[in-house]
Amino acid sequence: MRSNPAIQAAIDLTAGALGGTSCVLTGQPFDTVKVKMQTFPGLYKGFTDCCRKTYSQVGLQGFYKGTGPALMAYVAENSVLFMCYGFCQQFVKKVVGLDKQARLSDLQTATAGSMASAFAALALCPTELVKCRLQTMYEMEKSGKIAESHNTVWSVVKGILRKDGPLGFYHGLSSTLLQEVPGYFFFFGGYELSRSFFASGRSKEELGPATLMVSGGIAGICLWLVIYPVDCIKSRIQVLSMSGKQAGFIGTLLAIVESEGIAALYSGLSATMIRALPANGSLFLVYEYSRKMMMSQFEAY
Repeated sequence: MRSNPAIQAAIDLTAGALGGTSCVLTGQPFDTVKVKMQTFPGLYKGFTDCCRKTYSQVGLQGFYKGTGPALMAYVAENSVLFMCYGFCQQFVKKVVGLDKQARLSDLQTATAGSMASAFAALALCPTELVKCRLQTMYEMEKSGKIAESHNTVWSVVKGILRKDGPLGFYHGLSSTLLQEVPGYFFFFGGYELSRSFFASGRSKEELGPATLMVSGGIAGICLWLVIYPVDCIKSRIQVLSMSGKQAGFIGTLLAIVESEGIAALYSGLSATMIRALPANGSLFLVYEYSRKMMMSQFEAY
């Protein structure tokens, strides 16, 4: 069963979906703070100030705005990511001349993950767009950038379709690809290098849950340190296009730097770093254990 590509793909897809769900449920409040600070840095003095104001403005539920789209985004992204990750690993093995059952080096694994992220970006972009708009709806209305807010997933989806048509869901696709492809090289590279370090010559399969959590957290930190400015620009494009502004990646980058300075590209980084450890740690923990469980079940038959 291990050599059956269809079963392997189904297992990777399912394990990725479960990992993505765990990641969202663990890190959603921090993600909301990150998006608010990225798109409206002038409204908040820092992480604590954003948390306090969000709670006073809309209550605890304000931290969970966009959870539905976030679940769809991360489940879709991680399902496609880990399914394509398996295929891309086989592709890299073929390119470098390795046997199908051979193990890739950490660098080769990182390359496979980077390739897989290009496919995942196509699934991520539409749901990420809806999530970001829901998370910043309060700020958009209060700042006068929109006449009325849309507080449900369906109302945001209808607004996008009415204004821009189906292609409107891909505002920010170029910046999504620009962050995903290099970012996931460091994501998977950081994860594999961390596991190699903790394994200390042993098999990585022997690592326990605590070590997997730490390795996943390190992977998340590596990812976000590399891609954060690009993610900030993507969030601006996706949110501000709601008010009719259609600036592209370079235009948005120049506008931020000229009016707010380079530091604005790192607004919300503290929330992201705090989120990276539990969210990405749980992502890999759930992925690895659910994948092992499903593999053992299929191999038993």
